[in-house]
Amino acid sequence: MSSPTVVLLPGDGVGPEVAREARLVLELVAPDVAVEERLIGAAAIRAAGDPLPGETLAACRDATAVLKGPVGDPEFDAADVRPEQGLLRLRGALDAYANLRPSVWGDVDLLVVRELVGGLYFGASGVRDDGTVFDTCEYHPSQVERVARRAFALAQTRRGALTSIDKANVLETSRMWRRVVNEIAPEFPDVSVEHMLVDNAAMQLATTPQQFDVIVTENMFGDILSDLAAAVTGGLGLAPSASLSDSGPGIFEPVHGSAPDIAGRGIANPTAMLRSTALLLEHGLGRTAEAQALVRAVEHALATSPTSDLGGSASTAEFGAVVREQLALTTA
Repeated sequence: MSSPTVVLLPGDGVGPEVAREARLVLELVAPDVAVEERLIGAAAIRAAGDPLPGETLAACRDATAVLKGPVGDPEFDAADVRPEQGLLRLRGALDAYANLRPSVWGDVDLLVVRELVGGLYFGASGVRDDGTVFDTCEYHPSQVERVARRAFALAQTRRGALTSIDKANVLETSRMWRRVVNEIAPEFPDVSVEHMLVDNAAMQLATTPQQFDVIVTENMFGDILSDLAAAVTGGLGLAPSASLSDSGPGIFEPVHGSAPDIAGRGIANPTAMLRSTALLLEHGLGRTAEAQALVRAVEHALATSPTSDLGGSASTAEFGAVVREQLALTTA
């Protein structure tokens, strides 16, 4: 059997800096895993004229898992070809439909499961002759079924509570979403199910996030609510994500942007990238013990050697070094 392969996409801005720390951790805890670097985003546009070059996509398709840094560059904000287009194409090509966004802080421990390859971001859009602009939210029941089943299964491994978030009082897609979730619920009798309208969910997340275990919702609602959940549990700079498929490699990436204003200064916080690496170890490589050890090592570094955004003075490399030192002590 061939060795596992991780395709590392450093991305833009601070991406290469935090990706370096992730690679060093992978080499330490999973030395049998081959790591291949490829271009994506603005770096790929500059090199190949495409935010997702063919060779990058081919390597990702063949990989065991994909570890990606942030993409984006102000140079391309108003361009026809933008770095973010590469990420959307990659998600669609790998059918990475289930986006996992854990948020943990104090007594808050919740997981947002966001449907990632359907809905408003992938529906028909355009401009009509009269100047009207439109974006269409579309879902097929099968798309809802698979992400709901994934969320139910994850809830079984946690506290057994699932909150499905929609806008069923207004939207036809949401009414179908709620119906499908209710149809699937009997398959998971050990999981309690609650439905919540998205506007109420936003208020509840901001005021009493402790009530949530697993949240499942559609693409745009999940995009917004998962950022809100991150904000109430430490901020986007700490937030990891995993985007999983049923038949191919998952994509593991930090939630934060490329932060071009601090790129190259060695002060970026690599926590989200390292936590994404832990998700890769768990969900992409099936190495739960190593994933848990990495999570603990990152928590140790946050407590003892925080970066400047958290009131400390550690550089990106210094933070990473503390993580690796702790890993070496706990996994020896």
